[in-house]
Formats: sequence, C-alpha cells, structure tokens
Amino acid sequence: MKQHQFEVVVVGAGGAGLMAALYASKTASTAVISKLYPTRSHTGAAQGGIGAALGNLEEDHPEWHTYDTVKGSDYLGDQDAIEFMCEEAPSIVYELEHMGLPFSRTEDGKINQRPFGGHTNNDTGRPVTRACYAADRTGHMILQTLYQQSIKNKVTFYDEFQALDVIVTDDGVAGVVALEIATGEIHVFHAKSVIFATGGWGRVWEITSNAYAYTGDGVAITLRRGIPAQDMEFFQFHPTGIYKMGILITEGVRGEGGVLINGKGERFMEKEGYAPNVKELASRDVVSRAMYLEMKAGLGIEGKRYLYLDVTPEMVNKYATLDGRTRPDGTPYRVTSEEILSKLPDIIDFCETYLGINPVTQPMPVQPTAHYGMGGIPTDKFGQVVVDKKNKILPGLYAVGENGCVSVHGANRLGTNSLLDLVVFGKHSGLKAAEYARNSGYIPLPENPAAFAEEQLEALRNSDGDEHISDIGNEMKEVMFDHVGVFRTEEGMSKALGKIRELKVRFKNIKLDDKGSVFNMDILNAWELSNLLDIAEVTTVSALKRKESRGAHARDDYPERNDKKWMKHTLAWLKEDDVKLDYKDVVFTKFKPKKRVY
Repeated sequence: MKQHQFEVVVVGAGGAGLMAALYASKTASTAVISKLYPTRSHTGAAQGGIGAALGNLEEDHPEWHTYDTVKGSDYLGDQDAIEFMCEEAPSIVYELEHMGLPFSRTEDGKINQRPFGGHTNNDTGRPVTRACYAADRTGHMILQTLYQQSIKNKVTFYDEFQALDVIVTDDGVAGVVALEIATGEIHVFHAKSVIFATGGWGRVWEITSNAYAYTGDGVAITLRRGIPAQDMEFFQFHPTGIYKMGILITEGVRGEGGVLINGKGERFMEKEGYAPNVKELASRDVVSRAMYLEMKAGLGIEGKRYLYLDVTPEMVNKYATLDGRTRPDGTPYRVTSEEILSKLPDIIDFCETYLGINPVTQPMPVQPTAHYGMGGIPTDKFGQVVVDKKNKILPGLYAVGENGCVSVHGANRLGTNSLLDLVVFGKHSGLKAAEYARNSGYIPLPENPAAFAEEQLEALRNSDGDEHISDIGNEMKEVMFDHVGVFRTEEGMSKALGKIRELKVRFKNIKLDDKGSVFNMDILNAWELSNLLDIAEVTTVSALKRKESRGAHARDDYPERNDKKWMKHTLAWLKEDDVKLDYKDVVFTKFKPKKRVY
C-alpha cells in the first residue's frame, strides 16, 4: 500500500474536477485522481453550449435565465443556488474566454450565442439566444482549456487510478483510497479536503448518451459510507440520441432550426398538449415525452421506435417562414448548407460515421436516450456535502458536477446548464476546499485505511459462482429502460425493483476469469456494476415513493404535479437490505410554482 499526502484531493478529471482543482491549487497542494486520461473525460462529449445571459445578439438578463432554470426544474430547484449560478454565468464565461477557450464568434468578434430549449425572453415568451458555443464541441474545448490551465498551475495528476473509497472518521474526512489500474496496487491519498467529481450513472439504462466509464462511482462510494443521495428519481432522457446507439445529437441542432418529424411526415411538437408555442425548443422532459407518446401511438418512422430530426436547409427554412422566425437583427431566419456544416461539424461527422447519413441532405433517426442525473450527493452552493434534511455539513467533503446535487436542476435540467453548473460550482468548491485546508490539520488515518476497499476487491476476486457480469448488467439496463424510463407506473417500477434486488443477490455469485493484478479490467467492471446496481435500487425506490409527475419523473398513474404533497427533495440512504427515505424542503426566493406552459 502506497501513501501520498495533499491538502486537496479531487476525484474525477472532467470539467467539474478540473475547475475545482484549478482553483484549489491557487492556495493548496492539489492532486487529481482519474480513472481516465483527463482529456478523455465525458465533459468532452458536451456539444451545444454553455448558458449565460451575455446579451451579445439580443436583450437578455441573468434574472430571465434564473426564471427559465426554475421553471425548467419544475420548481424543485433551490432558487438561492439557481440565482447564484445564473448571476455568476456571464463573468465565468468571460473567465473561460480569457483562459483561451476558442468560442465561436459573431462578425464583430463577440462570443456567439444560439437558442436552446427552455431558454426564453421572459417578456415575450419567445426563444432567446443564450447558449455560448464553440461550434458543436463546447465541452471538448472547456475540457482542453481547463486541463492546460491545471498543468500550468502544477496540479498533480494520477491518471488511470480508480477511486474505491472515501476515508471517513468521527472527526471528518481524511482522504481517498484508489487502485492503480496498471499495477493493481492500492494507494491511500491522505487529504484535508476531498472533492468528488466523478460524473453520472447513465449506464443504468439500456440506451444512453453516457460514456462507458460513467458508472456513478462517487454517489455509490458515498452511499456505502452512510451519506445520502438526493433526488435520484429524477434522471433526464435527452430527446435526440442516435437510434439504437444513444450517441447524442445536440440540442443545438434544434437551436439552429432543426424540426422533429413523425412517421406521417408531420411536425408534431406544435400539437396541443405538447409545446405549440416554442415547439422543438421546449424543455427536454417535454420533448422526450412528446416523442414517446408519438411512438406509442404508432407514429414512429415505419412504426418503429424512432422519429426524424431534420436540419436540412429546405426543412429549416420552410418552418422558419411558417413560424415567422427572425434573426436577432429582425431579418428572416434562413440557413445554407455551408452554415449548417460550419456550426455542426461533429454532428455531421457522427451521422456519416455511424449511420451513413448526411444531415445536410437527410433527416436523422433519433430516440430519447438516458442522459443526465439531476440528483446526486447533496451539497450547499459551495459544494460542501450535507448529510441530513437540516443540511448538516460533513467537514472536508465536497461534491460537484453531475455527481453532486446543489440543487440547481431540480426535477429537470435545462440544456446548457450542465456546463455552467460544473464551472461555477467547480470554481467555488475548489476555493472552499482550499480555504478549509488552510484552516485545518490532517485528520489521522485509521490503522488500515484501505481495509474496506480491499474487502470489496477480495470479495469479487474470490467469488466462484456461475453468473456473468455481462448478463446481470444487460438485464439491469433492460428492466430500468422499460420501467424506470421516460414514463413510469407503480406496477412497472415494482417489477423493476424486484428484478434489481434479484440481480444484487445473483451478483454475489459471479465468476471472474481474470484473477491477476495488472490491468485487471474484469474486476473493475464488476466493481462498477455493483455501483450501478446500488444506484438502480436507490433510483427505483425513490421513484416509487414519489406519487406525482414532475419534470423528468413522469408517472402514467399519477399524471399531475402535486405541489401540496411533493414539493420536497428526496434523501435516500442505502441500507443492508433496503433503502431508507426522508425529505427536505425546497428553497424558494421569488418564483412561486405555477403550471409550465410551452
């Protein structure tokens, strides 16, 4: 067992982890543990933009952005944290620009902006250009920029190290236990502050936009240490993943004028009950449900479970004329093939590579795909982890990005707010963790700080049953996609919960072929599956209990939002044979709940 000592240790090297590490490193010795090489982190897959009310093309205000985020969250987001994020947005985008991030530009050199679903002019109700973008590879550019800055600032990186446990004592958090993938050696990182930034858990579902490495590690590790997970029933299904593959087609395609078409050749988002005002630019939960209902009614393409997203200039210009859509300067909205190609180069490349389709001349087959967890490890707006409904802080532990729950996304995240979330709260969690480290000493390590991690690995290594992790994983994904997906019912979720618990029992009877230490991906895949199974159970129990429809949690048997009973956050603790639930209040400032209209 090897030991290291840093004042701040960040687990995860995506945008949130790098932003936290960058700001922590200004005053504290800082290390980043990542199971991937940092620039392979999933932030690089974020395409369409980062939201900020710069007003570079038309009038916009942080208060409008705040209201859109509150409304998009179906009023479950904490409004103090949302206000903080949206007020910080313009300055942090300019901060990224000054770090060297190559944003797309207007003709006069300003950061360019595009419309995105759910972002509106609050006076007129019409879409507003708020998404700052770098073509359709905004996340990739953020990741590269922050990694370069972190190297410049002498952050120490431990690449291809899998975090397995957080060391928690009676006095607080003392560090992290990790496995060096190349050697199989256990490393203990003694730290004053620990920041979890391990991303999401979309691989719980069969069709997902999430990377293979997105296995909910931070949430699972903290659940096993008695820390609750918040609002896990709310998982967003992005409307436009590539059919059968889940690879994301950015919302920026719809921002550029792309339209959704059903099997009859109809543009269906304008139907009453969907989003007749903003159509394709409604919030993601609204569009995903509309797509699901179209397919359920037999209106998929050729009766199958997909629809078309059409961004061909002919279709875009046709509907721009019918909608009376104009550019911010008041001229009619028109696009050319060259303009589509310049603004969506990666999307065009994806479709040509995986589908043999050119989106400039052909529609894209799409279906809703598991995309983003609104829940996670509960925190305050500085990333400090809280462990109960009274928001008691666990000293020295922080969470940020998708594995954290501030909560600014509530029941449904607004597009572009994930990148904004990770840079705003990444910055402030890094600053807060470094401040805590300055004013605190190192908490002594237990006698064997790696005991719990080693126990987990040995149980997997010595298991000698006849179950295959691939079979268990595939059954989990299928039952979760069918019954804890876009639409949910008591009967379906009860069936899913029974299946998940059966799979957890079967998991104890797995057999691994690789018993070695060097690059043993077999044992790591099994450990990651155990994380996903725990998260699937917590998600399903939380969803079963919430008897209403709100945001991404849509129940056929309880189709209405119930503010009287369910205007509250869920807290879930993982127990030996069950999940314990409790609830805490949502924070309101100025926006009272009302029905969302699109």
